[in-house]
Amino acid sequence: MDERRVKTPDQSKIEMTELVLPNDTNWLNNLLGGKMLHWIDIAGALAGSKHSNSKVATVAIERVEFRRPIRVGDMVILIAKLVYAGNTSMDIKVDVFSENLQTGERLKTNKAYLTFVALDEREKPVIVPLLKPETEEEIAEYLMAEQKRNERIQKKQK
Repeated sequence: MDERRVKTPDQSKIEMTELVLPNDTNWLNNLLGGKMLHWIDIAGALAGSKHSNSKVATVAIERVEFRRPIRVGDMVILIAKLVYAGNTSMDIKVDVFSENLQTGERLKTNKAYLTFVALDEREKPVIVPLLKPETEEEIAEYLMAEQKRNERIQKKQK
């Protein structure tokens, strides 16, 4: 019987905000993709650390979608939430929104999926709490992530 702790996605959800400054942009005054990836990685790591109560390391950035540019002066809101927890690894989705501070308009601009592994004080993998999805969307994301994980394991075994 598995006696691990159980947490819901909301228990480790992280919301992070940033302001796009001129130094964060390219020559079109749009947020640099690398800067966005940096913020996504931090938000994902915070959610993973909150879920596992440990340090985490990025294992993979599976997919990143850049839907629309984010302009200098916009506020960026990153929402990181676990979608799956294995033995020592966690799959985390980070949704990114931009908000125009003059108009209040908020748009979804990016989405990313990352995998992190939880580490102990000697930087060895450590067991993480189980994840208990609650909403229909969380259950669907969990099942999709579980299927992708099983496919990765099968691929490694071949």
